[in-house]
Amino acid sequence: MSYRLYYWPSIPGRGEFVRLALEDAGAEYMDIGRLSGGSNTVAEMLNRGEHFAPPVLEDDYESVSQVAQILYWIAIPLQLAPDGKHELRRMHQLQLTLADFVNEIHDTHHPLGPSVYYEDQTEVAKQRTSAFIAKRLPKFLRYFEHSVECNPAGDYWLVGERCTTLDLSMFQVLSGLDYALPNAMARQTIPQLRDLAKRVTQRRRLGAYLASDRRLAFNQNGIFRHYPELDVEA
Repeated sequence: MSYRLYYWPSIPGRGEFVRLALEDAGAEYMDIGRLSGGSNTVAEMLNRGEHFAPPVLEDDYESVSQVAQILYWIAIPLQLAPDGKHELRRMHQLQLTLADFVNEIHDTHHPLGPSVYYEDQTEVAKQRTSAFIAKRLPKFLRYFEHSVECNPAGDYWLVGERCTTLDLSMFQVLSGLDYALPNAMARQTIPQLRDLAKRVTQRRRLGAYLASDRRLAFNQNGIFRHYPELDVEA
């Protein structure tokens, strides 16, 4: 099966969660936004009105948006799903919770919304980030740490006995947080999640992708942004 991924070419953003799954599985896909004139092609896709925002992933039969829904769609054919319907639903539930986490991470630096420049909301962003670091960051991380510890299949992955799209996404969130809030993350005690992220980097295909120039670096235009004035020492 060949896929076409529609996402903006200059940021990892939410598109990277989909790329990680495709790359780990060795799936055949075209990253449309990174082709010549790709941004216009992505915009044209959105102008059709079927999807609200990228990423959008399509094959020859359908197109799907929303990260959690895309990953739920491709997990089984890419062999990145747990065994059993119960485990699959659990994976999707955790993926939706991770999406909530990602939204809150983004809102630390843009609490007034993406249409307002960061420089025009810095003081509010400081307040929002301070509250996030104090309460929400540890709450989310403790929840996912507990999920690994309580996995009936063993404390190796979040759900089931093998790596899933959810584990790849968790790796991306941890990587993004380490970039955006290194001081805050250094204070978190999450040994199970750290071990999980290390195992993800050791996967053959994904490791090669992470080391390649196809892996977009975090920058100041994506979900995860590093502003030193937000990541203050405790």
